[in-house]
Amino acid sequence: MSKPLKQIHLAAHFPGVNNTTVWSDPEAGSHIEFSSFAHFARTAERAKFDFLFLAEGLRLREQGGKIYDLDVVGRPDTFTVLAALAAVTDHLGLTGTINSTFNEPYEVARQFASLDHLSGGRAAWNVVTSWDAFTGENFRRGGFLPQQERYSRAKEFLATANELFDSWHGDEILADPATGTFLRDAKAGAFEHRGHHFDIQGRFNVPRSPQGRPVIFQAGDSEEGREFAAAGADAIFSRYSTLDAGRAFYTDVKSRLAKYGRRTDQLLILPAATFVLGDTDAEAEDLAKEVRRRQVGGATAIKHLEFVWNRDLSSYDPDGPLPDIDPDVGDHHISQGRAQVRMYRDPLATAREWRELAAANKWSIRDLVIETGNRQAFIGSPATVAKTINDFVQADASDGFILVPHLTPGGLDPFADKVVPLLQEQGVFRTEYEGPTLRDHLGLAHPDEVRDERAAS
Repeated sequence: MSKPLKQIHLAAHFPGVNNTTVWSDPEAGSHIEFSSFAHFARTAERAKFDFLFLAEGLRLREQGGKIYDLDVVGRPDTFTVLAALAAVTDHLGLTGTINSTFNEPYEVARQFASLDHLSGGRAAWNVVTSWDAFTGENFRRGGFLPQQERYSRAKEFLATANELFDSWHGDEILADPATGTFLRDAKAGAFEHRGHHFDIQGRFNVPRSPQGRPVIFQAGDSEEGREFAAAGADAIFSRYSTLDAGRAFYTDVKSRLAKYGRRTDQLLILPAATFVLGDTDAEAEDLAKEVRRRQVGGATAIKHLEFVWNRDLSSYDPDGPLPDIDPDVGDHHISQGRAQVRMYRDPLATAREWRELAAANKWSIRDLVIETGNRQAFIGSPATVAKTINDFVQADASDGFILVPHLTPGGLDPFADKVVPLLQEQGVFRTEYEGPTLRDHLGLAHPDEVRDERAAS
């Protein structure tokens, strides 16, 4: 008997200003004006996507003490944007990244519960930690926590927020004008949490929201991050874009769920994916090369090389050979606030490898950065891209994808118009939304149903 076809989950990531986007393209729009966010969200909803996703940076990143030009625009406040989008969409999930290192459980729980009410049950929270002291300088606590402490705080942060969400059960509001009784339970919203990181008590002032709790996302790939997701997240982002690596990650994370009393369908795995479409595969390949060269201009290539060399390389020609000097492996890094620097654990080994590649292929600095950097995940005609996405999901390399176009706000439109209909024709993607909430879109049970199921087992 053949295995039933899995349904594909699709989401859209509105990218920040970075080398994923091509801000200089004549068709590119603002990354801060609301019209851009509204266009993007409406396209995603027209295509019946599960949700829109906003990342968040808490400090403009620097290189050599100066703001890197691709980061100057930054990002408006996540909650403000998502609340505004709730008013111009009816079904699309609204997912925001909110940091657990520099916020407090009460304020974050209150904001997400409010967003869930305003949107009719479409809120989701991507729980992240902050890894560097540079970002911490923007906050009153300053500094940063060691990795183990970051995840310890994040776990308690999420557990505390859940206690606040659950301090209302959903049946407390009577609002009976005949008797003048508004609440049937005068203790509604009462909470008390005593823990290592948080010691709080009081009353949570937002009643039970449509989803009970926001959908919880997690983005960490470390051992701690995978365990954190398996214990309490509803979905985890993945950075694996090849079939074999995707299947390995999928198998590893899903296998961790049982020890937390969870089924494999209670955690979705969703890699981020870029794409380039053309009328033919060959046309798409040519366009992808052009896009990549526009993403990695000369200045960007030099900045990227500085991640590894940890030196000021501004005097080097991006169309010339790699530096013959070795990276500076000191503790201080020329690049501040960029997670990419953590990718290169052994700069000297990376430099040797890159020199060998450049020599063998006659690559310039810019060529090297283009060829070794992140590639578009899906390149081809609409039919080719639809098949590739479906193959990934049916092979259990993912449960779907979070698409990141290189143009905003209109870069998602071709995918919505040309690829989605093909997936719908194959019967692997919805033609209408299943229900009003994001949990309905994702096939996730309401938290109360999960609690009752565990109590009965």
